[in-house]
Amino acid sequence: MTNAEILQIAMEQSAIDSHCSPEDFLSGENKVVISGTHPKARKYLQLPFFCDLTSYGNNIVASVSEKVAATTKEYINRYPVEHCFEPPNLHVLNHELLKHGMQICFMAEYFLPDINALKPPDCPYETRVMLPEDFADCYLPQWRNALCEDRKHLDVLAVGAYDKGNLIGLAGCSADCDTMWQIGVDVLPPYRRKGIASALTGKLAIEILNREKVPFYCCAWSNIPSVRNAVASGFRPTWVQMTAKSTDFVANMNHQQG
Repeated sequence: MTNAEILQIAMEQSAIDSHCSPEDFLSGENKVVISGTHPKARKYLQLPFFCDLTSYGNNIVASVSEKVAATTKEYINRYPVEHCFEPPNLHVLNHELLKHGMQICFMAEYFLPDINALKPPDCPYETRVMLPEDFADCYLPQWRNALCEDRKHLDVLAVGAYDKGNLIGLAGCSADCDTMWQIGVDVLPPYRRKGIASALTGKLAIEILNREKVPFYCCAWSNIPSVRNAVASGFRPTWVQMTAKSTDFVANMNHQQG
């Protein structure tokens, strides 16, 4: 695959998720669409969105409920694209969402591989490509980013790093949709800052591409170690997304993480 083909596949998937057309992300004008469900949407998404903003850097596509279509349109056309995803401007949108029992919850940056940069560094430890039967016993807290206990059936491939036979690092991917597999990675604390994460992430990305799927990587833009890993692995920032959830949902998440 070329970088252009990878980007096109990503925009086609975002269009499915946002209930719009891929070309909408390349427009010089913002667009508001009414969110809907789709059988090929990313499996972890809860559709329809009440309010979701996505940008590939050109504009904003807002996939929303009819209840906030006019409010969201006014918001995204009031501020520059990049400022709509950060305070203090996002408080303007959040104020309106709270009137409907909703508030901004998820904010993430998504990365795609750069074919010209996807040359993972050598790992200082033994690595193994793993299939589901190989990592069936790895659903443990230390591997919670690489594997997902709640969606085991989507975890399809992994690459592990071993020190004298002991698993010390794991990059796994989930088949979140038909064309794209998402990568997550964990390294045990004593082995961090040794290039293991980037080696595993890059190697897994190549394994995914060899299976004619597009690997993608997601993290909060404030998660500097994760962003650094993405870049070191040969990934580049491609799109951002911000999603509203109910106030009860947000409160429950805060309680669980407190």
